[in-house]
Amino acid sequence: MVVEGSERTRLGSENDDEGEEEIEGWRKKWLRHYASHHQILLVGEGDFSFSSSLASAFGSASNVTATSLDHYDALIRKYKKAKSNLGKLNKRGASLLYRVDATRMKYNADLRVRKFDRIIFNFPHAGFHGKEDNVQLINMHRKLMYGFFWNASQMLRADGEVHVSHKTEAPYCHWNLEELASRNSLKLIDQTAFESKNYPGYHHKRGDGSRCDELFPLGPCSTFKFRFYPGAKEKAREVLGESMTHNNAIHAECRQIYE
Repeated sequence: MVVEGSERTRLGSENDDEGEEEIEGWRKKWLRHYASHHQILLVGEGDFSFSSSLASAFGSASNVTATSLDHYDALIRKYKKAKSNLGKLNKRGASLLYRVDATRMKYNADLRVRKFDRIIFNFPHAGFHGKEDNVQLINMHRKLMYGFFWNASQMLRADGEVHVSHKTEAPYCHWNLEELASRNSLKLIDQTAFESKNYPGYHHKRGDGSRCDELFPLGPCSTFKFRFYPGAKEKAREVLGESMTHNNAIHAECRQIYE
C-alpha cells in the first residue's frame, strides 16, 4: 500500500507474520510485533532461539540485546543448540549478556543507561519447587514478575512496550500479571494469542532440572503488552482495594526488596 503524499511504502505491519516497511529508502523488517528499527531487550532467553528467530527475520541483530540468568558455560551444558544460536547472534551483531537477573537488570552495568522500545520476557518461571498450583510457588512467580515489571518500567523509551508471553489457564492465570504490572505503572494495552510457529526456530524449553532442554506444553497462551502509564498504579488501588490483605502483603514485601 502506498500512502499518498509521502515516500512511505507499507509491506508489512505489527499484525503480519512477516513484512517490510520502506521509509525514504530505508527498509524496516517485521516479525509479528517486532521490527528491525526497535531496540529490543530479551530477558530469560533459555537457549536463545527466540532472539535468533528475530535476528534471522531482520537479517541483523544489531538492535537486539539478549540476556540470560545463566552464565555461558551453563547454557552450553543445558541446551544442545545454545552454542549455535549464540554464534549466529554474535555474527549478526547482537549484544549478549549473561548472569542478568530480571529483578535487578536496571542496575546491570551494560543496561543501566539504556532505554528500549520492546522488553520481552517469554514464559517467565521462578523454578520448579513443587506443583504449579501451590500457593507458595505462585507467590514466588508473582515476586519474580513484580521485580521484572518494576525494572522494566524504568527502562522503556517513549511509547515503548513490555511484552510477556504467558499461559492463560489455571493456575498460571492466578499470577495476575495485569495487577502486578499496574502496581508498577504499566497498563495493559493489548493481549494477543501466542503461537510458536510465528517465530521460526523458536523452542520453548523447560529451562531447569534434568529435563531443561525439553519442550514444555504451551496450551492456551498470550502475549500481554504493557505501556508505561503513571495513572496505572492509582487505578490498580481503586480497583483492587487497599484492604486486600494478601496482595498488600506481597506488594509490601516486594517493595522492600526492590525499592
